[in-house]
Amino acid sequence: MTLDEALAALRALIEPGRAAQMAAYHKQKRPVLGIPNPAINDLTKGWRQALSVPDRVALAEALWQSDIFEARLAAAKLLTQARLRPDDAAWALIQSWVPDFDSWAIADHVCMAGQKRLVTAPERIDSVETWTVSEHMWTRRAALVITLPWTKQNFPKPQDLEIRDRVLGWAATYVDDPDWFIQKAVAWWLRDLSKHDPDRARAFLDAHGAQMKPFARKEAAKYLQ
Repeated sequence: MTLDEALAALRALIEPGRAAQMAAYHKQKRPVLGIPNPAINDLTKGWRQALSVPDRVALAEALWQSDIFEARLAAAKLLTQARLRPDDAAWALIQSWVPDFDSWAIADHVCMAGQKRLVTAPERIDSVETWTVSEHMWTRRAALVITLPWTKQNFPKPQDLEIRDRVLGWAATYVDDPDWFIQKAVAWWLRDLSKHDPDRARAFLDAHGAQMKPFARKEAAKYLQ
């Protein structure tokens, strides 16, 4: 499938009058077509079924480079799949996108794709750790969003607990960051963790909660008694 064919398929899903609303909500300066997310889901599901892994990676790269909002979402969705073999090229492409992040919707869709690749090969977390010291806020935030699967295990293996503690260590370096999105990401990680590992979440808040913004501290403790 060529880029032109993919963009034509996306444009066929445009809902008149939706683009301006979406551009305002997502604070986008790039072109926004006005396509609902479920429609992009259905389209990219078909692409994943029809295309080989190398072709998916190539199309995802081309869609990303178009710099159209929905095309970037579609690029991420093309790579959001648990079974993706081989996946080294997909992981490399996902990493290459991180410095381009400039809005939560695009960043979160890419991180969802990245989560699958991390769970498949947890040693890749070494690369993610380098993001935590980036000057780019969205890159720092991505380090927490992409590791959210480690908040959700009810019966984590010892190596998973090591990763859980490692990411909590990153979060501890974030608590003084005044940026709303960073504070929100820390709260998100802790809130999800508290449902499965309340002791660790509570210990983090006991140690670092006073340094967090009040809204983030409150959200992080939402499910803690």
